[in-house]
Amino acid sequence: MPGRLFLLLALICFFPAAQGALDDEKRAIIQELVPKATEIRDKLPDYPVYPVYQLQELLGYAYESLDLSRLQGFAGKPISMLIGLDTRGRFTGVHILNHHEPVFLHGLGEEPLFEFISQYEGRALTEQIIISTSGNRSGTDSEGNVVQFDGVSKATVSVLIINDTILSSALKVAREKLEGFSQKAPTRARADFYNTLSWSELVERGYIGHFRLTPEEFEQKTGRSLSDYPEMPQPEPDEPFTELFFGYINSPMVGRNLLGDEGFSQLKERIGPDAQIMAVISRGLYPHLSDDFTPGSSPDRLGLQQNNLAVEIRDINVFDQAIRLSADGMPDMEMATLFRVGGNAGFNPGAEATLKMNVTLRKNHLVADSTNLDIPVAFANELFETVEVAPRPENSRQPVWIGLWNERWLTISILVASLTILTVFFARQRTLSRYPDLVRRFRWGFLYFTLFYIGFYVQGQLSVVNIYTLFLSIRDGFSLNVFLMDPVLFILWTYTFITLFIWGRGLFCGWLCPFGALQEMAAWLGEKLKFRQITISEKWHRRLILLKYPILLALVGTAFYSLELAEKLVEVEPFKTSITLYFVRSWPFVIYAMGLLVIGMFIHKFYCRYLCPLGAGLAVLGKLRLFSWLDRVELCGKPCQHCKNSCGINAIRKDGRIDYNECIQCLECVVILQDEDQCVDKRLERKRQRQVTILATDAG
Repeated sequence: MPGRLFLLLALICFFPAAQGALDDEKRAIIQELVPKATEIRDKLPDYPVYPVYQLQELLGYAYESLDLSRLQGFAGKPISMLIGLDTRGRFTGVHILNHHEPVFLHGLGEEPLFEFISQYEGRALTEQIIISTSGNRSGTDSEGNVVQFDGVSKATVSVLIINDTILSSALKVAREKLEGFSQKAPTRARADFYNTLSWSELVERGYIGHFRLTPEEFEQKTGRSLSDYPEMPQPEPDEPFTELFFGYINSPMVGRNLLGDEGFSQLKERIGPDAQIMAVISRGLYPHLSDDFTPGSSPDRLGLQQNNLAVEIRDINVFDQAIRLSADGMPDMEMATLFRVGGNAGFNPGAEATLKMNVTLRKNHLVADSTNLDIPVAFANELFETVEVAPRPENSRQPVWIGLWNERWLTISILVASLTILTVFFARQRTLSRYPDLVRRFRWGFLYFTLFYIGFYVQGQLSVVNIYTLFLSIRDGFSLNVFLMDPVLFILWTYTFITLFIWGRGLFCGWLCPFGALQEMAAWLGEKLKFRQITISEKWHRRLILLKYPILLALVGTAFYSLELAEKLVEVEPFKTSITLYFVRSWPFVIYAMGLLVIGMFIHKFYCRYLCPLGAGLAVLGKLRLFSWLDRVELCGKPCQHCKNSCGINAIRKDGRIDYNECIQCLECVVILQDEDQCVDKRLERKRQRQVTILATDAG
């Protein structure tokens, strides 16, 4: 008995140490992240980091991202990374331990992922890191506070999740373990502190900060004359080089006086209760925004730091007739911006901060000089009150998707407008189908829009991956934030789900699927080239259309057993090869996707009809359809077979009934039914009317 008790005590004592023990593989990775390390210690018992030393000198810490952030990736699983951070808050490197992002595993390959994370090495938490997916690498600008990383244009969601995971976890480590990064007592604006004040009174009392730099002071600071820069205009008398005013809008003393009561109230309604807003107003030769600044984005000239951390600032682009600066006695200004401040680092309005203005002046198209201006930010203490707040949970931060939706507002607007037009068209299909040319032109025009804009340009190809990701998310704890990360896919899925109950699965499959549109075009080309069209017998057609359902079940079931295996099997969908990667991929995938298109030139939409697991999933939900929009008449199928023979996808049975599980809503049968020259029923009706007219004439 004493022996057993001793063993139990030993296990209890040893278990925490075993949990923090560092295995050889991770030790080797940390050694690569911090090459100068001579000692890598086990995980600390009080905080999940591995201290890294060179002899007796602490170099920094390494940590696993899963210990500090479990933000779900695009596949519904967190991305596991090992991250190195030195004692000055600089990244020594990032190593991917495990991930399930399909675009990297079975699409672009992992090389773009490794290239992306390599950009963090040497960057600091004092810099504001912005992800750019334009393809222009500009992350080596060491002069400014804002650093742009070259993202991966076809994996925007994944790289944004990785960036947020790296920054949020690094901030936690810095605040807990690094000197100079700790937060002061949090403050908030006093809601009851307000008096009507003029512009000059706001500035004099320190409620609005002020910074002014004359041309002479700038020349003295830099040791260079403004005349050296041809693009810089000569200053007018008393014109500053730059003059900035800035204020914390959340404070009623500042916000109500600058925006008026109505404007302040409307701003609070638009931005929500937790958003922090700072106004920056400038004039002079060099304002705080460049001429090519994009509204709704982060500025390239201006950054914000607090507690040695870069604080994200982003234009909220809300000025209109109701929200505008209208303080009494406010002088004329060249630029005014309302910035949302905070991001991962947060912002303490009552604590000191620094606006960092990057001044870049060009001598010619090849040579430019850069200078940083540090502008102290410290508002009057009476604007704020100290608050006691509990540590903020990770999910209380502004979600990543909000910034992404703001950045893609134009794409979202075009997509929503196109879906609205499509909805109106379908709602009035019975009227519009009287004009066959209009219907066909609209359909082909929309198919081109779907392929080139929704598919190739904005990457809006839905996939069965989204279906099993949803099921896995429900199993592991549903979070809508994962699905909101891609606004295009979210809007398309929401629209598709709603319309399933109205028109069935055909609205998506026949109008909004980029690969479906590509198949339609391949079929058209096959007919134009006079390829022999193969008609599958009714017996075999009814058997083959069932094939896609076990494929769907196999993929979803495999995802619960092994996500890695499911990610390989999902290549039964050619969407990634054809739409995401433009057929630029290893040859087996290209041959498979091209082969399906070639088969489709002989057998109309072969993949859609018999293999597509996404179509199968939508067909299952489409059974809950509330309406049967496609009209039938008594002669349909008894004996007329014109619509059936004209249906390329064979979704009309011999008895005239429409199989909505297979129908792609091309509306061809609706056009035939409305056409007096094609519809047998209408032709017979017209013949009967002529006979009645003849009989009436003879009787007369």
